Amino acid sequence: MLLSKDIFSNVIENTPLISIDLIVENDKGQILLGKRINEPALGYWFVPGGRIFKDESLDDAFIRTVKEELGLNIERKDAIFDKTYEHFYENNVFDDKFSTHYIVLAHKIKIDNLPILNNQHSNYKWFEVDELLQNKNVHKYTKDYFI
Repeated sequence: MLLSKDIFSNVIENTPLISIDLIVENDKGQILLGKRINEPALGYWFVPGGRIFKDESLDDAFIRTVKEELGLNIERKDAIFDKTYEHFYENNVFDDKFSTHYIVLAHKIKIDNLPILNNQHSNYKWFEVDELLQNKNVHKYTKDYFI
C-alpha cells in the first residue's frame, strides 16, 4: 500500500522500514547495480530493492519488488536468502530533517540480461565483485554484501 507523503514521512521518522534487497548475479559472476536517483543513497551504485508494505506477505513483497525493480517474474522460493542487514542513513527520501533506518532482508538471485530502468535508477551496470568493492561510487551498504 502506497502512503501519502505526510504519512510515509511520519513512518520513516518514527519506525524502521523493512525492505528486501536483491543481490543479482549473472552467469559470469558479475553483480547488477543501479545508479540511485532518489535519497537516501542518491547518486550511488546500489543493489535493487524495495520496502515491504503493511499487510503484504514476504512472498508477495518479493514478487512485487523483483517486478518493479527488474521487470521480471521471480518468486522468493527461487531465491537464496542471504541474511538480515541494517542500514542507517542520516537523511530520508524527502529531506535531511531526520534519518532513515532499514531492516534489510537480502536475497540472491540470478539473471542474465540488464533489466528495464525504473523510477529508482538512472542506469544499470554489471560489476565484478572486486571492482565494486574498490569503486568509491558504490555505496558502503552494497559493499557489505560482499565482504
